[in-house]
Amino acid sequence: MRTSLQLVTALVLICNISFGQDITKKIDSLLQDNYQKNPGVGISFGLIKDNKEYYTSYGNLNTESQDKINKNSVFEIASITKILTSNLITQAVIEHKIKLDDYIDSHLPKEYKLHKNISNKITISDLASHQSGLPDIDFKTLIERNPQQPMSNVNEQTLTTLINNCTTLTDYGKYRYSTIGYTLLGQILEKVYGKSYDAIIRTKIITPLKMTNTLTKDFNVKNRTTSHNPDGGIQEFMEWNITASAGLVKSNASDMVSYLKAVLNSETAIGKAALLTEKITYKDQNREMGLGTNIITDEKNTIYLKSGDSMGQSSIIFYNRAQNWGAILLLDQRNSKMRQNLFNIISQTIQK
Repeated sequence: MRTSLQLVTALVLICNISFGQDITKKIDSLLQDNYQKNPGVGISFGLIKDNKEYYTSYGNLNTESQDKINKNSVFEIASITKILTSNLITQAVIEHKIKLDDYIDSHLPKEYKLHKNISNKITISDLASHQSGLPDIDFKTLIERNPQQPMSNVNEQTLTTLINNCTTLTDYGKYRYSTIGYTLLGQILEKVYGKSYDAIIRTKIITPLKMTNTLTKDFNVKNRTTSHNPDGGIQEFMEWNITASAGLVKSNASDMVSYLKAVLNSETAIGKAALLTEKITYKDQNREMGLGTNIITDEKNTIYLKSGDSMGQSSIIFYNRAQNWGAILLLDQRNSKMRQNLFNIISQTIQK
């Protein structure tokens, strides 16, 4: 009996190893093929499955150097920052510092004076699930003024003027993607903890997980990738400013896999908070949303994900809690179509 049990255990182990190697070989082949067809777009990919990590990458850090992109190369994760911010919000909920159904009025900095028409109507959950109905920043005009640093002129006065002059909520309760919503969530966190957003994310996510290549204000490092706009031109990394909590964190595949590992472990503070972000908060015929988290469900699987596009890079983080895996894909060019195509193929490959 003991010999039989040992044989069964060995066979299971061999099958698991073969299964893992088969997946990673297929993913590497897919990414290699993509790079050969698009040699101007560098790639970094990380996967964690059943606590085993896998990485692959293609391309150079820049055209002047032969240094290759690897798991430690720094990218702009852009709006993936929102999933970090929503995790910080739900950590604050678990710590009983705020409630998701709290109205935002009393949690905002004193400079904000919401008009009586919209006072005590918008909740923290509304902001986190893009349902607030508040006006957003005019990105088109900002890009026209400064295509390299479009957010450079957005400051406290910009935001307070925009919010304080708002008298009507447009499509309140309906999904409308909002950068200003996540900027306000960052300010709410600052008031709750009495610290800057930078200090909060370091204390509660970056430092505990030893994410040493996850950067905020200072990202002038040697292992930084080069950003490219859709036409292939060089694009600057976005500088840290008041909208940081909506999309200005920089990171790499290795650190984001560390984050995914914590998310998939429901015993960690980050994992417990992630469970709250995964609860469906908005649903229509086109989408399901948690808090900062998109949800894709079919008859077999549920994938939680968040994509990001800076002016010069594209990225996506996605995971399947039931199957205990998660992945991060980083591109050194703003190319949402390529990112989406790779996500579709990779997620299907992992789940086969």
